[in-house]
Amino acid sequence: MPVSDAYARSGVDQGAADSAVAGLVRALGKIELGRPSAQVPLPGHYASVIEVAPNLGIALSTDGVGTKLVLAEALGKLDTVGIDCVAMNVNDVICVGAEPLAMLDYIAIDRADPEVCEAIGVGLARGATLAGIEIPGGELAQLGDMVHGVDVSGACFGTVALDAIVDGRRVAPGDSIIGLPSSGLHSNGYTLARKALEGIDMDEDPEGRLGRPLGEALLEPTVIYVKPIVELLRSEVDVHGLAHITSGGVNNLLRLAAPVGYEIDAPLPPQPIFDLIRERGNVTDAEMHEVFNMGCGFCVVVPENDEARALEMLRAHHPGAGRIGRVTDDSGHVVR
Repeated sequence: MPVSDAYARSGVDQGAADSAVAGLVRALGKIELGRPSAQVPLPGHYASVIEVAPNLGIALSTDGVGTKLVLAEALGKLDTVGIDCVAMNVNDVICVGAEPLAMLDYIAIDRADPEVCEAIGVGLARGATLAGIEIPGGELAQLGDMVHGVDVSGACFGTVALDAIVDGRRVAPGDSIIGLPSSGLHSNGYTLARKALEGIDMDEDPEGRLGRPLGEALLEPTVIYVKPIVELLRSEVDVHGLAHITSGGVNNLLRLAAPVGYEIDAPLPPQPIFDLIRERGNVTDAEMHEVFNMGCGFCVVVPENDEARALEMLRAHHPGAGRIGRVTDDSGHVVR
């Protein structure tokens, strides 16, 4: 994936991030357990799975809200970022076919502020309700020497039968790709978005394009896809692959295990906020698709003969769901 020029100028160097992750992986590969590893090999997938009993795995994921928090703090509205935190974690856990059960939150703050923490808690509780999970505990760290403001992250776990893991290896050419609509930017690309929209009044609707104030559109919470995906997994539909579409857009489909390609010929419509960012930030179309979800927050890959049944179930929760493309034999390539 090419390095994003506008994203790098705004302060995020994705190439450097990839190198940093590679360094972490190399170091972690030297862990000596003194026993066989319980990790189920799922390289590059959305969640990790640890075998804990015969045919039982625990799926693990961790993520945070990112620089969306900078905007939320500036606007004095922190009661929805907890939803984002839950969403970014549970949406990854379901990608391996697991059902999320619980999440722990971690709040790093310059000084403990009861009003701020309660507002964050309101969002966490709402997100947990939407995902059907518990938040039995967490951590509040006062880090005034390190943190200016607040940072919110979490770690989620769920259970999955080892013989029911969805890793994408059964994805095959001819399969249908179904997209579930996002609510907007979700929790990715906010460094670039804030830079592109710098100077615009967050209480205004630029040129009447958004139908609401800009700040409200930018703080729209990330969609939680747990309930429809768990319902689909419990049905007779043969689910071949699941992909949480975050930074990287539909290229995230390449994280599935099968050596295939993907053709997106009927993309879901992006919300107006994306066009505003593209125009005001002079961001290329290719880079927009590299950084943002562009209107599609989650993808489900099913055999073509299961497409109609899958769409019926998914549209009961997300009416805007639709077939967006098909799987090809052009391995390692996504064509839009």
